Amino acid sequence: MLCFLIIFPVSMYAQDGAYGAYTPYSIFGIGELRREGTAFNSSMGGVGIATRNKRFINYLNPASITARDSLSFMADIGLSQKNTLFRQGNMKSGNNTFNMYDFIISFPVYRSSAFMVGITPFSDLGYGFSTKVTDPQVIGNTNLISYSASGNGSVYQLFAGGAATFWNRFSVGAEVIYYFGTLDKLFNQNFTDASYNSAQGVSNLLIRSTTAKLGVQYEQRIGEDMSMVFGATYRFRSGIRGSSENYETLGSVSDTLSYSYSNNSGVNIADELGVGLSFRKGDRWSVELNYLRSGWNRSGMAGTAGFAVDSDVRFTNVATNSVRAGFEIVPNRNDIRYYRKRMAYRAGAYYDESYYALDGNKVNSIGVTFGVTLPVFRWYNGITLGVDVGQKGSLKHGMVRERYAMFVIGFNIHDLWFNKPKYE
Repeated sequence: MLCFLIIFPVSMYAQDGAYGAYTPYSIFGIGELRREGTAFNSSMGGVGIATRNKRFINYLNPASITARDSLSFMADIGLSQKNTLFRQGNMKSGNNTFNMYDFIISFPVYRSSAFMVGITPFSDLGYGFSTKVTDPQVIGNTNLISYSASGNGSVYQLFAGGAATFWNRFSVGAEVIYYFGTLDKLFNQNFTDASYNSAQGVSNLLIRSTTAKLGVQYEQRIGEDMSMVFGATYRFRSGIRGSSENYETLGSVSDTLSYSYSNNSGVNIADELGVGLSFRKGDRWSVELNYLRSGWNRSGMAGTAGFAVDSDVRFTNVATNSVRAGFEIVPNRNDIRYYRKRMAYRAGAYYDESYYALDGNKVNSIGVTFGVTLPVFRWYNGITLGVDVGQKGSLKHGMVRERYAMFVIGFNIHDLWFNKPKYE
């Protein structure tokens, strides 16, 4: 396998439209993890563990889908577009990507119970960078050696879940999650001196995994139209099934190594524990704070072919912590004169740790979000617009800093089923 160094000075090149995400850090592990949630959640900093809002689907906590009108059918379709500026030392580059954000439907089952099914991206792989150096470890006059690497692919999560509410305040939910996707990585080493053989390495990963997620919410009235909600979720750790094929070519000589993964191979998607607290005043405003912790330090990816790459950078998996906060306000939900008073305005902030460390240094993200939902027609139909502005990584230790602005749009679809009008 070729030796690639992500914190060496490299020239990054962008290819629009071909990637679900684009970051050189996705070369490690399972790629770049998505911050989960719909456009509604994204515009509030990614909160949702303690959210009970009958106007939106909130899949971050399966217990929350019982917060609805008893006859309502709901759907959410989301798209995202991200613009990123990269900097490493004195070098700069940029990239734009576009991808599906989510597709989810939800409907009632019986009285205070409900069901949901959906699909969203879980992680994305996308990068392309190169450098030219004179390698002092190669004996002889090799002239310049060109190193390049590129990668593409995504892992999606397909989920289905149900929930029920007891005593009008305690909700319990559960969902089954199925992960699937492919991740492809390509490495090249080319010599300008034709007397030396060039080398190429290819790694193709097939990912499959199944897990479950549990959620609870407890709502307590603390005033005439004021309520407090405590929420908690737990996603179980799940072993990765699938395979990895690694092709190594030196000149005209090729070698293929194949690996098969099972639930007991020691490679897994981490478990995740989340807790949240929210306060809501009727249909006027709400505020929420979430904390999440994931045990990626036990994922086993750092020492496994396909997930780890041959690099002078020491790649290790680490446990992650995330803190998210969000706020929503609606001036007057029932105003018939001014449309802007019926709009929902949101803001939020987040701090997310990466699930990997490079030479002991984490690559963390911090950002702020803003958004608005525009009511459409009747019921709870609307269009949600959001923007996420943040930074990932830093210029310390010769690493790459990313500054980005991601725009999301969500279509919130709502209708009443089995409604029989009465006429007198």
